[in-house]
Amino acid sequence: MKGRKVVLLLLVMLLAIGISLPVAAQGQKPVVKLGDDLLLSKYSRLIDGKRIGFVTNQTGVNSFEQSMIQLLAAYPKAKLTALYGPEHGIDGKASAGATVKTYMHPTLHIPVYSLYGDTRMPTVSMLKNVDVLVFDIQDIGARSYTFMSTLNYVMQAARRDNKPIVVLDRPNPLGGVIADGPVLEDRFKTFVGVDNLPMTHGMTPGELAQFFNRKIGASLTVIPMQGYKRTMIFQDTGLKWVQSSPFIPDLASVFGYSATGLGEGTTIYQADAFKWVGGRGINSQRFASLLNAAHLPGVRFVPYSRGSAGGVKLAITDWHAFNPAKTGIYVLAYAHSLNHFSVPTSGKTQASIVMFDKIMGTDKIGSYLKQGLTAQQIEAKYAAGLNKFKQDRRKYLIYQ
Repeated sequence: MKGRKVVLLLLVMLLAIGISLPVAAQGQKPVVKLGDDLLLSKYSRLIDGKRIGFVTNQTGVNSFEQSMIQLLAAYPKAKLTALYGPEHGIDGKASAGATVKTYMHPTLHIPVYSLYGDTRMPTVSMLKNVDVLVFDIQDIGARSYTFMSTLNYVMQAARRDNKPIVVLDRPNPLGGVIADGPVLEDRFKTFVGVDNLPMTHGMTPGELAQFFNRKIGASLTVIPMQGYKRTMIFQDTGLKWVQSSPFIPDLASVFGYSATGLGEGTTIYQADAFKWVGGRGINSQRFASLLNAAHLPGVRFVPYSRGSAGGVKLAITDWHAFNPAKTGIYVLAYAHSLNHFSVPTSGKTQASIVMFDKIMGTDKIGSYLKQGLTAQQIEAKYAAGLNKFKQDRRKYLIYQ
């Protein structure tokens, strides 16, 4: 009884200072059926009698938290012949950027091909014993997170080898309404930005597959979710979040990723699994004051220094209104106004494009920072391209 009173008191205190808990923390049951929930019950014709190549990782579980690897391996009407893992490996434990090796699965005795090792696109030999490819990986809704780049590359391989591909759809945890940030330009296409998307795109994996397919032309089938709406963020689905990579353990990290992680190659960096951002030469109080005065939706900034680095912690007050990519642009602009950090500059060749510009999808943001433009001016600069994307994406959307 005493413990319950302490918990209730803590909840009251959090609400009093304007910080809301994720809905999922309040014990909601799943209201969404995932694509993988429906594969064997409603769409089994897509795999029956076929050899399956399954692109997945530890997030590939259904709404009952059952591993789809095990379910497909046990399915009597088809044969699971190969697995393919993205960045961080099929178990999600490898560090960011670390090479992952191909190996034989210890109990299923089938190859687990790495798509983040010597190759990032399945080779012809990797697909030789496969009749259909199935993709089931949970994304975090940010262009630079590489799981959807893997989807794009797998679709290209499927088109090359004339293999059908089935995408088992999942929620965009940030929701399907807010899209923001500069749209990637063709010159800056890399594995951390595989298509002309803004930083956060508001699309599910299935919708992205349809968007990618405008240029690829694969034999694509998307198994849509049931009960999912565009206005839903992950917390509304009632599903359990499965840690997607070492530094994305929870939904606060998912939402913080684009808000705190855009300073690649600068002295501005994230910490505490994308829940803090700052750098040397920054006054924490001043940084927090500037950001709070901007009245960014759904978030407050708490001054917090880490050693010699000043910075802020993110306190998300409205998970539906919070705009990660817009917040990230404001964070960089205000940080630059305080410590005038050096902005990396790309050369003229493809090989000389710096990571900062790869993440931004353009070299214009770096140029705007060097010019001393305000966050509001930078936002206005990329608005036209963003609005065009929002119009263009409509034909690829599945959910209302």
